Amino acid sequence: MKYITEIVINIPLAEFIRKFDNPENMKLWQKDLVSFKHLSGIPGKEGAQMELVYKMGKREIVLVETILKRNLPHEFHATYDAKGVHNVQKNYFKAVDENKTKWISETEFQFNGFFMKAMGFLMPGAFKKQSLKYLKDFKAFAEENSTSS
Repeated sequence: MKYITEIVINIPLAEFIRKFDNPENMKLWQKDLVSFKHLSGIPGKEGAQMELVYKMGKREIVLVETILKRNLPHEFHATYDAKGVHNVQKNYFKAVDENKTKWISETEFQFNGFFMKAMGFLMPGAFKKQSLKYLKDFKAFAEENSTSS
């Protein structure tokens, strides 16, 4: 399953990247994030891995992020692996003007096992909705804490 989500955030690209690229900020805009820890590689660099733990309802989901490409301020690509799911996330960042940044996120989910394949087939909208929620939550966090206002 592939889809694209995008949003315009009312802060300059440089400020966007400072906020996006700081792992400590993740808990401020990813409300379901419980914890994260570095696993391997140089933190934030290509090849680095980090464990992310989310609490969604009563379920705890553990993801391993692997950075594939880090070409900031223009793009950041990573994979996220959990039981039954492989997610490829390609993020592109573009200055719309001096005070606005467009975030374009290309998402591809690959499902393993009957249950996850059924979820992907029966509920594709839920995955898209969650992806867009993260973009909207980052927008709210970034704009509320903007230094350019």
